[in-house]
Amino acid sequence: MLGNFAYCNPTKLYFGEDSLNYLNDELAKYGKNVVLIYGGGSIKKNGIYDEVIRILKDNGKNVAEISGVMPNPTVGKLYEGVQTARDHHADFLLAVGGGSVCDYAKAVSVSVNCEEDPWEKYYIRFEEPSCETLPVGCVLTMVGTGSEMNAGAVITNPETKQKIGHVFADEKIMPKFAVLNPRYTLTLPHYQMVSGIYDIFNHICEQYFSGEDDNVSDYISEGLMRSVIHASRIANNDPQDYEARSNLMWAATWALNTLVSRGKSTDWMVHMIGQSVGAYTNATHGMTLAAVSLPYYRHILSYGLQKFKRFAVNVWDVDPEGKQDEEIAEEGLAAMEKWMKELGLTMNISELGATEEMLEGIADGTIILSGGYKVLEHEEIVEILKESLS
Repeated sequence: MLGNFAYCNPTKLYFGEDSLNYLNDELAKYGKNVVLIYGGGSIKKNGIYDEVIRILKDNGKNVAEISGVMPNPTVGKLYEGVQTARDHHADFLLAVGGGSVCDYAKAVSVSVNCEEDPWEKYYIRFEEPSCETLPVGCVLTMVGTGSEMNAGAVITNPETKQKIGHVFADEKIMPKFAVLNPRYTLTLPHYQMVSGIYDIFNHICEQYFSGEDDNVSDYISEGLMRSVIHASRIANNDPQDYEARSNLMWAATWALNTLVSRGKSTDWMVHMIGQSVGAYTNATHGMTLAAVSLPYYRHILSYGLQKFKRFAVNVWDVDPEGKQDEEIAEEGLAAMEKWMKELGLTMNISELGATEEMLEGIADGTIILSGGYKVLEHEEIVEILKESLS
């Protein structure tokens, strides 16, 4: 491994069917005023809400609620949540839901005591908090983002058509703890399940497709990718298979808790393009990634040929015997495409609501990063988007 790095992840994980019981231990560490944050109401239908409320009340907590957090949380919803937390004099934020709810809770955390506009400070100028932040805990009900064990928070501004993620530098922004009960994921619709599965996989790809050194992180990534592929096929055939869903939940956390990024420059251009598509279409995050991934990877394949060859052999079991490097690499992407179609992922952005007239705007809204094998020009992004249309 080349270079220097620091690694710290303070989030405590509670995993398994009885993991919610540990919420009692964690709540004792924080003040009386708790803000419970959740999404569209599914946690009320499946009983998770009642369980959490009972535990909060048993621990003597004074509870306010922020409900209706959408899959792509908006800046307007952020302002609303900040006001709720201020009015409640919140001591602690408890997110119950998927990655968007966890992201949103972290955005509220850094904004409650912020004297400036949090959108401008954190998402336009990308500054770090200069105020006190609120502690966050997560009870996870959908897997994919890894938000339960990282410091990232993605917020969308519908007016400016920007969907921007800020990964905060200070580990104190990471959730203090996360409850991971795979049972909570079993009621998800198939579309959401496979969207989350691809989000997991692409998180690993974004970190894997960078660098040329002999890096431990790449070996870990290959193992995680193989595990996701294996478990996804089982879950796709039987969404109620607890073991497969538990493995996906655990893989999702390790895909984006900063472990496999150590010693890597990391790419993240699939996310940058996909998030810009999402800002225009409000499409499900994992599906925007699926729709732009293969056009992007085929575009940069020649620049990172050896890693794509390794990906084909070590992740997809492509036989390299008697083949040129580029042929091997292309076979790997073909195997990946076959798997994506097997899961039922959306493979083009037109199905998500994107039109040719949007492409220039989507490209303009794409943040260009330099950690991958090719730093893209605006025209290249437009070309990738054109390839993603159909």
